[in-house]
Amino acid sequence: MNNSMEISDNSLEYQRASWNALRKSINGLVNKVTAANIRNIVPELFAENLIRGRGLFCRTCLKSQLASPGFTDVFAALVSVVNAKFPQVGYLLLRRIVLQLQRAYKRNDKTQLVAAVKFIAHLLNQRIVDELIGLELLTLLLEKPTDDSVEVAVGFVAECGSLLQDLCPKGMNGVLERLRGILYEGDIDKHVQFLIEGLFALRKAAKFQIMRPELDLVEQDDQFTHQVSLLDEIDGESGLDVFQPDPQFVENEKMYEDLKKQILPEDEDDEDQIADSVDSNEEEDEEQIKDETGTDLVNLRRTIYLTIKSSLDFEEAGHKLLKIDISGMEKELCVMLLECCGEETTYSRYYGLLGQRLCLMNRIHQESFEKCFADQYSMIHQEVETVKLRNVAKLFAHLLAMDALHWRILDCIQLTEEETTSSSRIFLKIFFHELSGHLGIWLLNQRLSQDSFESIFPKDNPKNTRFAINFFTSIGLGGITENLREYLKNMQNEGKQKKRKTNV
Repeated sequence: MNNSMEISDNSLEYQRASWNALRKSINGLVNKVTAANIRNIVPELFAENLIRGRGLFCRTCLKSQLASPGFTDVFAALVSVVNAKFPQVGYLLLRRIVLQLQRAYKRNDKTQLVAAVKFIAHLLNQRIVDELIGLELLTLLLEKPTDDSVEVAVGFVAECGSLLQDLCPKGMNGVLERLRGILYEGDIDKHVQFLIEGLFALRKAAKFQIMRPELDLVEQDDQFTHQVSLLDEIDGESGLDVFQPDPQFVENEKMYEDLKKQILPEDEDDEDQIADSVDSNEEEDEEQIKDETGTDLVNLRRTIYLTIKSSLDFEEAGHKLLKIDISGMEKELCVMLLECCGEETTYSRYYGLLGQRLCLMNRIHQESFEKCFADQYSMIHQEVETVKLRNVAKLFAHLLAMDALHWRILDCIQLTEEETTSSSRIFLKIFFHELSGHLGIWLLNQRLSQDSFESIFPKDNPKNTRFAINFFTSIGLGGITENLREYLKNMQNEGKQKKRKTNV
């Protein structure tokens, strides 16, 4: 059946079949978009009737972002391109996100709230929404601060603080002063205080997250920025998500066909016109070459991610993952496992058991995890999300307690005041608590004493020795510092004896 015959069919059965096909197509395209293939996905998406399917598109974006928050910036970039051509679609999505945020805030649903706030941050970075909503959101979260609300606010500033600082520096300075006041008042949990300290460290080092260049797809002149308030009464238009007969189906389909011809080039040789118009043809060719060289890696990561997320248990996941050809890129498997674990709202033992299975099955995976531990700890000061710190710390503690990794990986930890940060101290607190839970304080002390970890129990300087003793005592693990306390006591006695001899 040709296109003209299809469009002339106005029957209820055909409309329903068309709707189901539209739903499946939009779901498939949104769920497979990545930073590497987004330029190829956009033309396919515009080929579908996004006016009729705007509710489907918005619903799929919200569901996919909630399931994969690590891809939020990619979904925001996709919405940015659609919004430039069909602002009504971007406006609908924005209103639904605000509605999700309002409901989550009232119900105290942290998972939904974090997802909505993260999406708004990246829509701000893409200039889909006015910056005033960012200040409004921060005011709401910090007006009556709780541990959760401050943690969410800190995450939001880390995501889009660079843009807010540029667009409304006075408002941003007010928010930072409010956070500083909350920190000085000391009415919040220690880990949240550490988060605020980490945020100020990021600001001082000018390391707020910024939009990735490959996701900057819309020229500033083509951007359409919406204004929405958190106080608005939002109509999410949920009726757009379900099939409804259209008396003017044929006319509306033909109308979209005309719009599609204006957006999409008819000649296949002109497909590069969909790319960013500011790039020259030569620059587009270079970008395509770069995308192609990274395609294998992106596809591998996506395969690993989907395998981990879709498996029923760790044994099934391990069996499937070991079948994947990852020669030379074994570390990517470990990195993706850590990413998936870090995305969870609470730690799942599934990841620890899966990592343990991989390490015991192949020495290469064991070595990869050991390298990942050193890499994670070296960059821990850049992490402001406590949930991710907790999950990753518990995962590595499980692997170490089960002897899936060598204990010498702890050599990278320098437990001194100068060498640790608020983030690393949170990580170490959770890490050693989890080890103690697995092994017990006696066995943990035995394992640490057996290998003589002088980087964790420093004896080079009394100041460092006291710091290590005070750290473990403050987190309730003072029992593993008995040898260190004895050493410090003997060192002090020797110092007193020398002093007496000198006086004599």
